Amino acid sequence: MPESTSALPDNMQNVVEALVPAEVRGINGHQVLVAVITLVVCLVMIRVLMSILNKFLRHSKIEKTLHGFIRSVARVLLYFLTALIVASSLGVDVTSLVALFSVVGLALSLALQGTLSNLAGGIMLLMTKPFLVGDFVEIGGHSGTVLEINLVYTKLNTLDNKRVSIPNSEVSSGRVVNYSTEGNRRVDLTVSASYDAPVDAVKAALVDAVAAQGERILEEPAPFIRLQGYGDHAIEYVVRIWCKNEDYWPVYYDLLEEIKRSFDRKGIEMTYPHLNVHMMQP
Repeated sequence: MPESTSALPDNMQNVVEALVPAEVRGINGHQVLVAVITLVVCLVMIRVLMSILNKFLRHSKIEKTLHGFIRSVARVLLYFLTALIVASSLGVDVTSLVALFSVVGLALSLALQGTLSNLAGGIMLLMTKPFLVGDFVEIGGHSGTVLEINLVYTKLNTLDNKRVSIPNSEVSSGRVVNYSTEGNRRVDLTVSASYDAPVDAVKAALVDAVAAQGERILEEPAPFIRLQGYGDHAIEYVVRIWCKNEDYWPVYYDLLEEIKRSFDRKGIEMTYPHLNVHMMQP
């Protein structure tokens, strides 16, 4: 029995030596005091630096969505540096800690590769600002009004009131068409008329349809109405007019309806594909 009790401290000592590095076992009271003072100073400096960063963000033109992300990254880096400084003041070799965090960071980056790609795309969008909340855009075959731009997804509200969330990695690497950046927008229409209808009569009917839109049509650039081409069954005419961005869709649909009314008033036929068969007697 005495032999087993005397062996217990030796076993415990072996366990401690295996788990606790030699640098930590050799820490004395003076080093602990220095480490505590260093920790307090570092925490005070973190508060000061974060306060300066907050003031900078409030007065900067950086997108507000990025403010929280920047604060979080800065806070993590400062606390990491604080841990290294305090460990160094205790006499601990920080090289192994840096290597450990590097391995952990690499593993996390591989595991979260898709999320990090979306995050990088979100930061790119918020910095370059190809569109803003409220703009009408076309992204990856989806058209709609931008509802939200966060660090992972861009959310659109389509014309038929559907919510579309597009990963930022696709948005930043794809083609983006923004219809809201300019104040004016052009309405392009292609209209077909019968070969039997005189060209001047068709153009006059189109001019009347454009004039019926009133002040919504801009005088400059002037409306453009010309014959565009000869099809198999009809002559094609092009109509190009400019209007305010917010008037685009009302003008687009109203002009379509007015063209049909104007053609009917002037007796102009809007032909459709057909086939004429001529029967010949033997």
